[in-house]
Amino acid sequence: MGLGKKVTITPLLCGLMLALGLALAPLASQARSSPPQTPEEIFLAARAAVRTGDYDQIARYNEQLQGYLLQPYVESWLLRPRLEDAKPDEVRAFLAREQGGVLAEQVRKEWLKVLGKKRQWDLFRAEHQLLVNGDEDVACYALQDRWEQKDASALSEVRAQWYAPREMPEGCVPLAEALIADGRLTNRQVWARIRLLLEAGAVSAAWRAADYLPPSEALDRGQLFAAAAGPLRYLDKGKKNLSRRQDRELTMFALHRLARREPLAAAARWDAKLRAKFSNEEQGYVWGRLALHAARHNLPQALEWYGYAEAAQAQLSEEQLAWRLRAALRQGKWSEVRVSAQKMSPLQRNQPAWVYWEGRAELALGNRSGARTLFERIAGEYHFYARLAAEELGLEFTVPRKGYTPTAQEVAAIARMPGFHRALALYRLDQRLAATHEWIWAIRGMDDKQLLAVAEFALQNEVFDRAINTASKTQELHDFSVRYIAPFRDALGGGARAQQLEEAWVLGLVRQESRFVPAIKSSAGATGLMQLMPATAKWVARRMGMHDYSWARVTDADVNASLGTYYLRYVLDELDGNPVLAAAAYNAGPGRARRWRGTQAMEGAIYAETIPFDETRDYVKNVMINTMYYAAILGVDGPAPSLKARLGIIAPAGGNDRAPARRETEQEVSK
Repeated sequence: MGLGKKVTITPLLCGLMLALGLALAPLASQARSSPPQTPEEIFLAARAAVRTGDYDQIARYNEQLQGYLLQPYVESWLLRPRLEDAKPDEVRAFLAREQGGVLAEQVRKEWLKVLGKKRQWDLFRAEHQLLVNGDEDVACYALQDRWEQKDASALSEVRAQWYAPREMPEGCVPLAEALIADGRLTNRQVWARIRLLLEAGAVSAAWRAADYLPPSEALDRGQLFAAAAGPLRYLDKGKKNLSRRQDRELTMFALHRLARREPLAAAARWDAKLRAKFSNEEQGYVWGRLALHAARHNLPQALEWYGYAEAAQAQLSEEQLAWRLRAALRQGKWSEVRVSAQKMSPLQRNQPAWVYWEGRAELALGNRSGARTLFERIAGEYHFYARLAAEELGLEFTVPRKGYTPTAQEVAAIARMPGFHRALALYRLDQRLAATHEWIWAIRGMDDKQLLAVAEFALQNEVFDRAINTASKTQELHDFSVRYIAPFRDALGGGARAQQLEEAWVLGLVRQESRFVPAIKSSAGATGLMQLMPATAKWVARRMGMHDYSWARVTDADVNASLGTYYLRYVLDELDGNPVLAAAAYNAGPGRARRWRGTQAMEGAIYAETIPFDETRDYVKNVMINTMYYAAILGVDGPAPSLKARLGIIAPAGGNDRAPARRETEQEVSK
């Protein structure tokens, strides 16, 4: 199916429709005052009863749904709250009926946690070997089982959980306590865990970890939470007894917490008089945290502060090393870019981003052969850095030829698989999370030909996000016309033309925003193909003079495309006509996109690389590489611009700014 053509949706097979028992109109959003009648209505009523905890009603619905495709879901909703008291035969009967399905995997995982908690190890071992996917909580109970069986190696394996910046899984707690009692986890390592948790913002978990400290180093709960809630107030308030470990740790935590928003204010309080009261190791730790946050704020002091941390032999994390390299990029110090890459572990250094930027550093420093070697390592791939590396090598941009076209019989075979029946039924009822779990479970272990057949099946049934994601999983046989489909082209292309925007760029942005799911809604409230926030949509509709606007219409493809492309034109005009700035603004707000510029002009690729928000940084890169593929598949008049040309040069802050955009128009993501 070519992208340049309008997507044609083929009807479902009659047998599939009968199996699904679906109504012609979506039912998930219908409010009904009468008792549910159809299986779909009863299923949704049962789902609603789960939220209210009315299990007697769920049981009645379960009886009514016997034989219905999705009835096992209702049965699982009844079973899961009773796993602690349910008889093993009952649970195993359910697992046997659902053998091979995602529900069996989910229920088995929950049951294993119950069995581990109750130390029913014979049952646990029997079921654990049937679990397909790993789970850290279950893995901890497996370690506890081994430990109780006198397997001493289990204790050493729990260290990975100890140094994870999250709450310790319940099954690993006895093992960690055994290590502490045995002296194999010392006070120093308890403090190391507390630091990791505090860095991650897991303050309550850090407080619980502090239970393992001796009384002489005990944390004060009030002081800990005061430092978390008001770090500046904590630092400026009274004298602290910095001869005590706990007071120094809380001061370091407060400095880190303050530096997240105000690195310069934190550094000002980390003056020579204060620093002198900390050990060399502690000083290196603080400088490393200050340097990280300075780099995330694109401050010129970042590299200097990294130098102080390294002089104290601080051990920098992967995140700190990544931002060390970004700080060097931002300042145009290619020798420091090279040094930053060399400081990374081999695993981190081999990530495409750092391969590309190390190659750029080698090129800037005159090592053309070294640069070429690095670029060649990734140039044959299909991501943002691969394209930039290929352009450095002078390679033409081409879309990979279609590797395989599934037959009608292969697609029909996919349609007969129970997992896809359930997934489609769940999508139809707007149960997207459960539907996606079914889909992902159903495609596990498939080869490229099967994946392309599944992608075609998804495309035929308008499950556009699954078509894209499934086609993108192929390893050798590809179909980029499915990876880069263009449904709703009349609406999106029409909006692009009306606003004089490049259609490929609009499609690239929508692919990243919604994967062409017209009614999708984000956790922050953004809705529709172009993921409009309520205030933004209302503001744009008013500017456009859309007199019949209502929020309920935003899921309509034509309305959403009209509003979204108008807003995209607005941010593009506000931000120098640069698509990189405009994409950043569309995701995180025009104000932020402006603030992320520097005092000097810079490459668009460097601007994108140094965006502080992880989500927005990845978003901008994906939109821009998406645009390259859409432009190539759609075809353009004349020579297509390179990715580097599309990224352009970002003008320094303040140069061509218009008046700041009104706050209610900002498409701000939830941070």
